[in-house]
Amino acid sequence: MNKKLLSTQTVVAIGIGAALYAALSFFQIPVGPNTSFRIAIAVLAIIGAYYGPVAGFSVGFIGHALNDMLMYGSVWWSWVFLSAVLGGVIGFIYLEKDFSIKEGMLEKKHIFKMIVLTIIGLLLASLVAYIGDVFFYGEPADKVWIQIIIASISNAIVLVVLGIPAIVLLAKNNQKHTGLEN
Repeated sequence: MNKKLLSTQTVVAIGIGAALYAALSFFQIPVGPNTSFRIAIAVLAIIGAYYGPVAGFSVGFIGHALNDMLMYGSVWWSWVFLSAVLGGVIGFIYLEKDFSIKEGMLEKKHIFKMIVLTIIGLLLASLVAYIGDVFFYGEPADKVWIQIIIASISNAIVLVVLGIPAIVLLAKNNQKHTGLEN
């Protein structure tokens, strides 16, 4: 199976995913200083797993920037990159040769890898947000750590409770049926 990182279908998915991410980000629950619980994070995992790391990164970048612009009138770039990095890292599951949501190819090892990628993505994304907030925006480091910890916990919950199960359901829905048919 030849997997492309960028195709016409992927570009369309990026546009739809970014719009969906931005729209779903309007529905948020504040959980800390300038930090919220967003179900939109699940979109990053779904698009990343379905279309790859370029799509996951792009949806996080465009969707988060669009939401910031619409909700706040300006973009907080360090957190835009947090979403982008998270979507990109989770999207690496797409590169597994024996994984394909479209073909219904998903095993327990893929679920484990998605959890590992979620953890790696959260760590890398947190580092990006910290560097951006503290060194470029001049935010107090103590406040940023609190934001990052709260955001990482809420993002992990969304990804494990909504994102990964949605990927599993999509793959199961696309499985080829075997056995006797009428």
